[in-house]
Amino acid sequence: MPTALAGVYQLRQATTRQRKQRASETGPLIPDGPPGFALAPELQPRPSEAVIDKITMSAFEGTPLDIVLRDCGVRAYLIVGVALAVGIEPTARHSADLGYVPVIVRDAYGAGDRPAAHRTPDALAFAGDAMLADTEEVCATLIQAPISPAE
Repeated sequence: MPTALAGVYQLRQATTRQRKQRASETGPLIPDGPPGFALAPELQPRPSEAVIDKITMSAFEGTPLDIVLRDCGVRAYLIVGVALAVGIEPTARHSADLGYVPVIVRDAYGAGDRPAAHRTPDALAFAGDAMLADTEEVCATLIQAPISPAE
């Protein structure tokens, strides 16, 4: 979202994250286009895959994600990413409130704050808001999962 079109929430978050005094001094959190922000070729979405831009901490707020998942009959999902405390955790908690079972892949996320990297998974597990598994566990489960006739 260009800074000129960002709302109060986005500007407050940008000011905090970019350590600026004024919102007018900020830029987009993730600029579109620069090579450092491009997806790796093997992660490029297929033409049949949806790409949903997230502008809040929860991927369910301000996006059609809830409707899309419900329409597809999804009840549980895997979540990975680069921002554990300010992206993955809010999304997992929000989706748990909506009735989903988020499965956070422990060895497939990043965290900009070391204490949060230790505190967040423990807090999510304690509250029961998410299941936690590592990549090996996820892959083993997916290999054993039956494939529905529609797939």
